[in-house]
Amino acid sequence: MDREPAPRADVCVVGAGPAGALVASRLASDGHDVVVLEAGPRFDFSDRQERMEESIRPAHRGSVWEMGGQRDAFSASGERYYPLNVSRVKGVGGSTLHWQGMVMRLHPSDFEGSHDNGDPAWPIGYEDLRPYYADAETAMGVAGDADNPFAPPREEPYPMAGFPPSYSDSLFAEACESLGITMHGVPNARNSESYDGRGPCVGYGTCQPVCPSGAKYDASVHIEDAEEAGATVLDRVPVQRLETDGEGRVTAAVYATPNGTERRQEAREFVLAAGGVEIPRLLLLSKSESHPDGLANSSGAVGRYFMDHLFAGSGGVLGERTRQNHVGFITSECHQFYDDPGQAVERVADGETVVPASDARFSPIKLEFLNYAGPSPVELALSAENWGDELLGDLREAYGNSTAMGGLVGQPPKRENRVTLDTSTTDDHGNPVPDIQWSWGPRVKRSMARANDVQHAVLSELGVDIRWTAGSGNGGSGPAYHHMGTTRMGTDPEESVVNPQLRTHDVANLSIASSSVFVTAGSMNPTLTIAALALKCADHVEERL
Repeated sequence: MDREPAPRADVCVVGAGPAGALVASRLASDGHDVVVLEAGPRFDFSDRQERMEESIRPAHRGSVWEMGGQRDAFSASGERYYPLNVSRVKGVGGSTLHWQGMVMRLHPSDFEGSHDNGDPAWPIGYEDLRPYYADAETAMGVAGDADNPFAPPREEPYPMAGFPPSYSDSLFAEACESLGITMHGVPNARNSESYDGRGPCVGYGTCQPVCPSGAKYDASVHIEDAEEAGATVLDRVPVQRLETDGEGRVTAAVYATPNGTERRQEAREFVLAAGGVEIPRLLLLSKSESHPDGLANSSGAVGRYFMDHLFAGSGGVLGERTRQNHVGFITSECHQFYDDPGQAVERVADGETVVPASDARFSPIKLEFLNYAGPSPVELALSAENWGDELLGDLREAYGNSTAMGGLVGQPPKRENRVTLDTSTTDDHGNPVPDIQWSWGPRVKRSMARANDVQHAVLSELGVDIRWTAGSGNGGSGPAYHHMGTTRMGTDPEESVVNPQLRTHDVANLSIASSSVFVTAGSMNPTLTIAALALKCADHVEERL
């Protein structure tokens, strides 16, 4: 494959992850000439079993999806170190090749800025995205049940029935009922039955980093749909910069081939769908005489307001079997503390009320009941100092009684949290690498502590011997690797990068489909919202073609 540019293109999409794949599939299916440029390779589906086996070998280190090296170099000069490559996959399918697969809608309060914590409102509301959410659930294939009393309104059922609660979920149920805490199912982008030509989940349990069966959705599904509709997809062609004309329009995406040759892909419209780090990096790399601060950056907001979700969790051991690690994904959650994170929890065991100070401000809190708590037998054996029957006895005693809860809290949008360029370090094409400048702030720490308080109440009620806590004051916490906010959406060109139609304020034929346009983070996993925004972006691009 010579990776020559297509002679004619209505739309050039940069990035073959979920956003780019859905945009390409929608526009190609509607008869438009589409070209997708992807920096990473096209992975062979038949290799997934081998990748899975590699990931679970005791000696395995690094990425089974070939991340690392000079191609993927980055810097992290902020207050907190950001381990960027843990979260990324460059290749056809993008991060959905190794994601967990949970797909929740943001709440109306996330769009309205009504969490009473000072976060700004989006220029669009939940009702604007509601039809796109439904389309995204159908496109990806979501299994879920309408048993969440805290979920935003919906009219249509999920495409597939949800997965039943796991055995370990059932252990939490009685404790939660005693505390007045509601458990409910989790919508997952994995097949609970055959769907869209893909079989149901068969329970490999290796959902992160590999689903060998294809039951879990990944964006290669829609890349293949786009190609069947006539789209051209070029892999291993990292885009180096975008060129513009004197009228403020993008004329070409300049990409590098594997042998280092630069080529130009021209198109009428361009859509950036390369994620919350590589999109601002590309815009900053595309500075020119007409755009001295980077493309689409007259506001100075490109790369600003970087956000992520922080993990808060706690766990320990129980005096009975928990069947840990029998399910590789989460089947039960609690969104009760999402819109009201400060509500009281009454501990039945000791009569204590768990409630924060009345004037405390929090991020929304999403709580998770983990099916994969505790070490595997292999991990235990590798760290043991004994052998034979003695080791076997220790394994039988130590394995199978671990349990834990997790949760996510979102960061507020802070201008100083950003993605910029590190000119002292370059990638394999000589371009400055992205530099992540990241800090937490007091609200995130307070919200993690609040999540830990509720988790401790549940675990104590269950009778768990709590042995670890991951939160702001306990260590062990870190990002959920959800990159958001670096090309934020807004109506004011002086404060934002894209308008409510996802088109950049500065460049008439350049749109962005990504979590980078998020105004706030919420605390829900972002992929379903990314997919909904991608479908909305495709509609607006089509209006201009």
